[in-house]
Amino acid sequence: MSILVLGAGPAGAAVALGLKRLGYPVRVISDWRRFAAVEGVSQRVLDGLRQAGLVRAVACANPASPRRVQWSGEERGVNQEFLIDRTAFDRALRVDLLDAGVELVEARVNAVETSVDGHRVQLDNGDTLHGEFLVEARGRQAPLAGKRRRGPETLSLLNRWQAQPGRPASAIQSLADGWAWMARLADGRCYWQLTLDAAAELPGKAQLAHWCARRRGESALVRELFGDEALQPAELHARSSTAIVLDDVSGPNWLRVGDAAMAVDPLSGNGIFQSLSSALQAPAVINTLLRYPQRAELARGFHQQRVEQLFLRFARTGRDFYALEQRWAEQPFWRTRRAWPDAEPMHAAADFAQMRVVSSAVVRGDSIEAVEVVVTADQPLGIWHLQGLELAPLVRALQAGTVLDEVLLRVPVPQQPMFRAWLVSQGMARSR
Repeated sequence: MSILVLGAGPAGAAVALGLKRLGYPVRVISDWRRFAAVEGVSQRVLDGLRQAGLVRAVACANPASPRRVQWSGEERGVNQEFLIDRTAFDRALRVDLLDAGVELVEARVNAVETSVDGHRVQLDNGDTLHGEFLVEARGRQAPLAGKRRRGPETLSLLNRWQAQPGRPASAIQSLADGWAWMARLADGRCYWQLTLDAAAELPGKAQLAHWCARRRGESALVRELFGDEALQPAELHARSSTAIVLDDVSGPNWLRVGDAAMAVDPLSGNGIFQSLSSALQAPAVINTLLRYPQRAELARGFHQQRVEQLFLRFARTGRDFYALEQRWAEQPFWRTRRAWPDAEPMHAAADFAQMRVVSSAVVRGDSIEAVEVVVTADQPLGIWHLQGLELAPLVRALQAGTVLDEVLLRVPVPQQPMFRAWLVSQGMARSR
């Protein structure tokens, strides 16, 4: 069974390594990024990359540096983030693939023809590759097919320039018509990204770099972080930042992962983290489709549900952060985004009485299987186990009227405090 993976970003690389470990012959096709960029990531992202086996990519992260936040007229030094040079990061991802024995083809995909028998991929170098299964992991560059859900149309203008070496740092700043994220690497490379509504009135292409420089000049934070060099026109790249999720992220012989399945507003959360979140489950989904076709519907439903749930979680995170900006709450940019995607709370209140045990799909070993899970207000897709402790039989017993002390006899002694604490967090009275 030959598998083609289109894209060697974090999602494509994670899927390819996972499939390689399962014994599948994998070929990754990827072109190089068309522009230089830097991203700020959390420790959680680095842990996810390490879990996927992308150790050289992890090593690309700069040491943690401070991040300043100016939002709603207040400034806070919220936390730290690890800055990643995407050019070096993308190169390291390829080395991770080659070290694992994954075949890598460096080319641009011109066209993909899909049928029930497989996929025919035409490359810009004139070659044509064939695969029985296809993983679409080209991020926002992947062609969109079928119905989709879109957030407010959003545009980001990325500016890059070279300054003198200095202490690395990053910051985020809210503005009347959008917000800006900025970062400086130790070698003096500087980045400033302005995110606006896609319908914002902008000057023509020839004047856009000068317009961005004027916008930077209006910010005391920019001048403090970068100095006067930030006030000059800089290299510029425009890209869409619209949140989007596809209604169909899989088929009988194909699967979408990462930004190709759903892409979030950059304020909602780190793009690398959400890419990994869908990619880490993909090898088990694909393995199920190929080796256990009787469970194909279960596996595809599992992937779709988790992509959609992840999308909503990120979208609501962004909504709540937009709502914190009160100075321009009625400006079109902010008014639209503080109300999207819905009014549902980010975290629902715990209610033990509403807890349900249902059959649902989970990753079990290397495939997707149906098991009993516990659905809670805050975990609508269900929880199978808590650090190895299966919850469904214990919750069933409690719901049937068995007293807690008797149920605890079924739990290993070292795990009893953890189980008790979980029950309390789910709204069960301590005295029960």
